[in-house]
Amino acid sequence: MLRRLHPDQPASFAFTPANQAWAELQIAKYPPGRQASAIIPLLWRAQEQEGWLTRAAIEHVATQLDMPFIRALEVATFYFMFQLQPVGSVAHLQICGTLSCMLCGSEDLMAVCRQKIADQPHALSDDGKLSWEEVECLGACTNAPMAQIGKDYYEDLTAEGLADLIDRLRAGEVPVAGPQNGRFSSEPLGGATVLQDTPGAAEPLNASMALADTIKDTIKRIDGTEVPLRHPRGETIE
Repeated sequence: MLRRLHPDQPASFAFTPANQAWAELQIAKYPPGRQASAIIPLLWRAQEQEGWLTRAAIEHVATQLDMPFIRALEVATFYFMFQLQPVGSVAHLQICGTLSCMLCGSEDLMAVCRQKIADQPHALSDDGKLSWEEVECLGACTNAPMAQIGKDYYEDLTAEGLADLIDRLRAGEVPVAGPQNGRFSSEPLGGATVLQDTPGAAEPLNASMALADTIKDTIKRIDGTEVPLRHPRGETIE
């Protein structure tokens, strides 16, 4: 896919004082003459600051790293994580369209985006608040289909659920990220289906789980509740 800079560009770019201090710390990680190694984090921070990656931002980062503008432009146009045109002022939705998500209904999610945001990927919604695109695998295949919004993953989505999420984003809400069907992390929806006890099986617990069983260890979840550990064959350790 050919990626070009947007025709409408701001005249200048400068990091905020906080971002400039952060950028200097990133550059300091590398020995003299190797500052260009910080190109990706600095471009990413510039995009986070402005919402998208402008020509002025790319030039600013290239100057700060003492590297030719064309080298910085090569990086910006190669990686699809960099948005080279304006995105929604509230949110830019990235819908995974690779195999696992496609098999689980990502096409329905993209249909919702076409209906509620814009007919075409990367186009802004009428109110300018939202935009969307299809992307390659985001690494959450177990919880397909899913979308990334900013740095957050919204998983186990349905068409109806995504439509509601879009409405809430447009209204100024920040929906809770993660699985949207009640599951915790990547736990099986219907319980363990593999590694069940079999005749002649060796020790039911490996060494680490045996120790956890001895001290009655638990897993503390994000909400503060504690649940018993489960050994590899799916049985709860009492």
